[in-house]
Amino acid sequence: MTSLNITNVREQSRGVRSFDLMPEGATGTHGVAFVPGQVAVLAIPGEAPAYFAFAGAPEDAELEVLVKQKMGASNLIFDLKVGERVELLEVAGHGFALDDQKGKDLVFVAMGTGVAPLRSALRHVLKRKEEFGQLVVLYGARTPDDFCFRDETDSWEDAGVELRQVISRPDGHDWSGPTGYVQSLLDHVLPNLNSPVALICGSEEMIEQTRDRLGRMGFKPDEILTNY
Repeated sequence: MTSLNITNVREQSRGVRSFDLMPEGATGTHGVAFVPGQVAVLAIPGEAPAYFAFAGAPEDAELEVLVKQKMGASNLIFDLKVGERVELLEVAGHGFALDDQKGKDLVFVAMGTGVAPLRSALRHVLKRKEEFGQLVVLYGARTPDDFCFRDETDSWEDAGVELRQVISRPDGHDWSGPTGYVQSLLDHVLPNLNSPVALICGSEEMIEQTRDRLGRMGFKPDEILTNY
């Protein structure tokens, strides 16, 4: 078990905050080993542990997680402030085996806060971009206010990432982009890619629907990656 100090808290979307974390006593870098896409099991006194995918790359100076205000430990952690602590019990899941995908085009398909583990993988890949083919991010949310890391998406595009965003509930919002579910974007990008591998994260229903759609488009099972 490792005590993590909260060093920064940022509002990301409605009811979602990102937390930067550093192990107590750490100097320079966080020193926690994980694979992009893996999950931190975090505990706070009085509640059962909760699971949060790392949102930063392993090479980033600090650990980062997205926390959605809902119930249990998530609700309590959501209200913590800089200087307070959470406990890291373990790192779980297998993450994304990115070293096995060198030379491939990577298609990141995320819904809602499922963008966290895909951002971890994307930040890792962007540090060694020459090892991969094209990078495409397909990101779906309910409304424009539900997208996380909005201050960062321009830098993704500047780095050559093709970013496409879609919302499922456009009513009442100033939105000129596509509407519907994120898996509907696959038809528009996959024909242009030579050797695509899909990394997907979202609800179980979204993952199954995306996996089914990719299968019908010719993807083999080992070309569809999930983090858990």
